[in-house]
Amino acid sequence: MSDQRPIGVFDSGMGGLTVAHAVSELLPQEQLVYFGDSAHLPYGDKSAATIQAYSIKICDILLQKNCKVILIACNSASAAAYELIKAYVGSKALVLNVIDPVVEYVVNSLSGKKVGLIGTKQTVGSGVYDYKIQVKDPTIKFGGLATPLLVPMIEEHFYKNEISEAIIKEYLSHESLNGIDALILGCTHYPLIKKEIEAFYQGQTEVIDSSVIVAEALQSLLMANSLLSEKRELANEFLVSDITPSFEKASEQFFHAKVPLTKHMLWE
Repeated sequence: MSDQRPIGVFDSGMGGLTVAHAVSELLPQEQLVYFGDSAHLPYGDKSAATIQAYSIKICDILLQKNCKVILIACNSASAAAYELIKAYVGSKALVLNVIDPVVEYVVNSLSGKKVGLIGTKQTVGSGVYDYKIQVKDPTIKFGGLATPLLVPMIEEHFYKNEISEAIIKEYLSHESLNGIDALILGCTHYPLIKKEIEAFYQGQTEVIDSSVIVAEALQSLLMANSLLSEKRELANEFLVSDITPSFEKASEQFFHAKVPLTKHMLWE
């Protein structure tokens, strides 16, 4: 039994490409339809209601593409819109967010430890990681910090320099992250600066990259529901609400080839 329908993946911009790339590495037989809402990024400083409105409109587009799974490759949208999206999509597709697989990983491997989180204002302010981890394992201590400068810095490819190093150091030195055993990269953009973050900790703190964890959770979800594809018949599709040079550059970096982008505005 093989299900050839595509997997829908969406994010506010290019950060979700870290997840899309991990999925394509683990599940090369699956076709992806990626939607980057580059006209409205970043989501992290927007209200929950606004993020929900954007997310529902994107889900409409992915459902029109006949996606069997919708993967919310954005922490802010996962925090603000996951339950709404699940209710809206209903039985038309399965829905996976990027938060729950990471929570499972933390609970299974870091009991009794202190875990830090960096993310957007929306993700950290929602308290969703702290709440979900504490419900499953109250022995885990938690510290979160909103790091709003990081997404625009990454979107503009402004990193691997002295200024970005200073910004990262300033954030990671914050008292709320003191003494952590592991750090959750609570935004799908952040794996792009994982090496700089690891350099700051000099091997003393585990840096948790959600992209591989989420790709493995997606594989398990497909297997459990008999939705795996045997062979990819169509090319991956990349839709954006606005074509930008930074998105074009990022997509080429991840997929090692020029990626054709199709502009698809949320409201025509």
